[in-house]
Amino acid sequence: MIPAAFSYVRAGSVEEALDELSRHGGAARLLAGGHSLLPAMKLRRAEPGVLIDIGRLRELSYVRADGDRIAVGALTSHRTLERDPVVAEQVPLLAAAARRIGDQQVRNRGTIGGSLAHADPAADLAGAVLALDGVLVARGPSGVREIPAREFFTGRCRNALAAAELLTEIRLPAAPGRSYAFEKFSRRALDWAVVGVAAQERPGGGVAVALIGMGPTPVRATAVEEALAAGTPAAEAARLAAQGCEPPDNAVASASYRAHLAEVLVTRALAAL
Repeated sequence: MIPAAFSYVRAGSVEEALDELSRHGGAARLLAGGHSLLPAMKLRRAEPGVLIDIGRLRELSYVRADGDRIAVGALTSHRTLERDPVVAEQVPLLAAAARRIGDQQVRNRGTIGGSLAHADPAADLAGAVLALDGVLVARGPSGVREIPAREFFTGRCRNALAAAELLTEIRLPAAPGRSYAFEKFSRRALDWAVVGVAAQERPGGGVAVALIGMGPTPVRATAVEEALAAGTPAAEAARLAAQGCEPPDNAVASASYRAHLAEVLVTRALAAL
């Protein structure tokens, strides 16, 4: 497949990228690793008039411990998340999700910011960041703003970023020593998840549980979380996994099958915890 014609601009800094976004408005799309955007362009599901390449902005590739939270630059690769010692110690759920993404080529090139901004409801990192109560930092003409992960995903492949905003950082509460689990089911080893679960112990008790592949956005399994907080046994709480969800019904899997998978995978995740 051949994408529609487009102009290409390589940004040399975050400021340049923001200037280009302001100049071109809704006609522009940002290119990071390209693993989500380029296939969509080839299928003509995305037809940007201008591609703004930010893939070489090293200033947006980092992992930093910042007090009681971890700051991750938006251009940090999946491979870095998989192997970084700070991630492994402080937010191991993020590392567990990153190592389940695609193959090594994809993990070497794909970025956390690109994955989150693409907002695919079956994206592994989206589920992990949602379960971790992450905050996404955006820069734009009006300055810097913080967007809670619960508010960032607004629909299938849609997010809360304004047209001239750039996702620059993901902030995650440090969670050393807390139990976590990441489970997903895919038809083939490197496929997107049909359904996936990210779960982690919460400070002071309780469990955060996020689901992917169970609606137009990644979602928190609030019914499961509330049942566990009320003392319901894990196996019984897991039966509520699909409550409040809108699982798609398509050629990949029926809605009822996805609901069944959610219960099975939540059961496994809670057992792992």
